[in-house]
Amino acid sequence: MQTLTTNRFRTGKGIKLIDDSGVEYLDGVSGTFNLSLGYNHPHVVSKIQEQVGNLTHMSSSFTEPYVDEVLDHLIEYAPNDINAGWMRDITGSTANECATKIAQKYTQSTDIISLYLSHHGQTQFATGISGNAFRRKRFPNSAVANSVHVPAPYCYRCPFKSSSGDCEYQCVEAISDAIEYASSGSVACMIIEPILGNGGNIIPPAGYFKRLRKLCDEYNIILIADEVQTGIGRTGYMFASELFDIQPDMITLAKGLGGIGVPVAAVLMQSRLNVLEKHEHSFTSGSNLISVTAAKSTLEVVSEPGFLDDVKRKGEILGGLLQDLAMKYPSIGEARGVGLMWGLEMVGDNNEPDTDKTNAIIDRAFTDEHLILRGSRYGFGNVVKVRPSLTTTEDELVEIVERLDSVLASVH
Repeated sequence: MQTLTTNRFRTGKGIKLIDDSGVEYLDGVSGTFNLSLGYNHPHVVSKIQEQVGNLTHMSSSFTEPYVDEVLDHLIEYAPNDINAGWMRDITGSTANECATKIAQKYTQSTDIISLYLSHHGQTQFATGISGNAFRRKRFPNSAVANSVHVPAPYCYRCPFKSSSGDCEYQCVEAISDAIEYASSGSVACMIIEPILGNGGNIIPPAGYFKRLRKLCDEYNIILIADEVQTGIGRTGYMFASELFDIQPDMITLAKGLGGIGVPVAAVLMQSRLNVLEKHEHSFTSGSNLISVTAAKSTLEVVSEPGFLDDVKRKGEILGGLLQDLAMKYPSIGEARGVGLMWGLEMVGDNNEPDTDKTNAIIDRAFTDEHLILRGSRYGFGNVVKVRPSLTTTEDELVEIVERLDSVLASVH
């Protein structure tokens, strides 16, 4: 497991954290990927400060006009006729629970399909539908009876031993088999991350989502895109669903929607799915005015002309720099990503996953280079993640990779 030294940080500026002694640390992963606009974006900060001075909280019965402004803005960008929303959550875990509730109520079916290596949240239910057994160990209530897990489209380590030249999308066929043989025969939805972030920055192959959409249509399954990590500009698009042409029935959002780390979440859906009563999914802090203001002001920034194009351009720069590292160091099996969401798969001499090396890189980056990085699967994985804030400058991208290069040289 990675063990970062505990420092006392007092100030955040842009993508930097500054500790008590004035030492600056470069944050290469946007906090926990939730600082889409860095630590102190002036527009978001000013709007939140103004809102705090006026009114911080009301019953959700009174915040609907404010919530509707945010939802209307999100829906402008939403694909596949998604034209309604729900905003009574402040975290991705419960937003994903909300989406599965909607699917179950609408379809009158029960089962939820998700992928190995997926990550859909930290609550007991969200842990249960996520694809890592180590997170359910010793917590019996997190083993969801109606959850069906299927292999991930992990091309670098294809569970079916296929190569790019002979791939027959057996990972999609496996979903059909799971429906037929492993489910209860009553499947409500499939929930999937466009990029499996915590699982190792895994990007499904071209054609995967088209086949997945067809399969869901054949079985009358609601398709949920968990965009908690990929949404709000992370890939250079407002939604990764647009980039990959996923055509989901629902999209869940959190993390980057709060801009500077303010907790906020949303569920977007086609209006036919707007079936929940308020009492069926609602939280005290859901749709509070601080969260709603953070979301509104963040969207104002991300939707500025040229902002997303700039993220795409910076993503190409970052990707090129990381791919150069992969060519330089045999211990990097693959550099993969899109936009400002990248990962380096660390391998041993026989291409096996090298978790120890991954964690050593992250630890040394922090202690030796004052660079903050994160690993996959809570330190049990072998992918070093690089996901700076969308406001990162080109010079900062270069600096992140230069510091990472120094660390790789020391552990190679």
